[in-house]
Amino acid sequence: MKVFLVAGARPNFMKIAPIYREAKERSAIECKIVHTGQHYDYEMSQAFFDDFGLPRPHFFLNAGSGTHAEQTARIMTSFEVILRSEKPDLVMVVGDVNSTLACSIVAKKEWIEVAHVEAGLRSGDMKMPEEVNRIVTDSITDYFFVTEKSGAENLMREGKDKKRIFFVGNVMIDNLLFQLKKIEGNPSNTFKTQALKDQFKEYCFLTLHRPSNVDSAEKLSEIMSALEVISTRYPIFFPVHPRTKKMLTKFDLKLPKGIITLEPLGFSEALNLWKDAKIVLTDSGGLQEETTALGVPCITIRENTERPITVEIGTNILAGTKYDGIIAAFEQHLTKGKPGRVPEKWDGKAAKRILDVLEEAG
Repeated sequence: MKVFLVAGARPNFMKIAPIYREAKERSAIECKIVHTGQHYDYEMSQAFFDDFGLPRPHFFLNAGSGTHAEQTARIMTSFEVILRSEKPDLVMVVGDVNSTLACSIVAKKEWIEVAHVEAGLRSGDMKMPEEVNRIVTDSITDYFFVTEKSGAENLMREGKDKKRIFFVGNVMIDNLLFQLKKIEGNPSNTFKTQALKDQFKEYCFLTLHRPSNVDSAEKLSEIMSALEVISTRYPIFFPVHPRTKKMLTKFDLKLPKGIITLEPLGFSEALNLWKDAKIVLTDSGGLQEETTALGVPCITIRENTERPITVEIGTNILAGTKYDGIIAAFEQHLTKGKPGRVPEKWDGKAAKRILDVLEEAG
């Protein structure tokens, strides 16, 4: 079976990496990596791919920037050319970016089956471009690989064939455990931020990048007000996303003194910091899952989440974007904590289960 693994942004590569590594151990499945170039503003060096056990992508579409429509269209037209020449048996898409949507549509129109990893996740917020991408992709998917039971429930409610839904676990956790093992085998001085970590024994870790948060002066200002209070208790390590940096400048917003800014970090470097943080504050979907898997207290600065299991049984608190909600979540973690457990099948074996399904299907 010839499988195309589609990735368009850094988190996508983290999701396909365990699948690619597992496929290398199997003679029945050959995987080729398609990099759409959707996230053009991050340099992906050979070291980046080596870190995840990946080769350089076999195909690069160079989609670049633009509106959602422009970007999606460029991916579709470039991907169509590759599909017609290479004729894979299956196109596997991950997550919910524009590349996920674009490549699944093209594959179906070329009569090629589609597998969606992280299928069925829903935030209920149709103003999120990612929610539109999820729903449209799942409307034409052949193999639904879900990370948590809510995903399967959502798909069933939408009328999907139960026989096509597979609860396999979470490939992000496969990658997390793979990287954690590598970190534990390396001396700490290999990380450029280790001196900072040694200087502050207790600290918080922040990521903030979603347009719904950073593109609004009012919302971003309110978030910063809450972070200012938190940073008087613990320093906050903040690798600043390029979009967030741009909007802070545009709105003339100053970061609180207690926030220590960093350049964007590679996965291992960031993991080495947040795994030992007092609290992680984020608007990232992936960090909600990863902190839950390692039992790290997490505050999600969003009004909704497509990963409800991290709130229901994990260490994640959904705080919203208002000052009062963020501070209340912070105080809850400090005073009572939030006991959490690792969700079912978040055990590092999701990629194996995915490929078992494909091998059985032939």
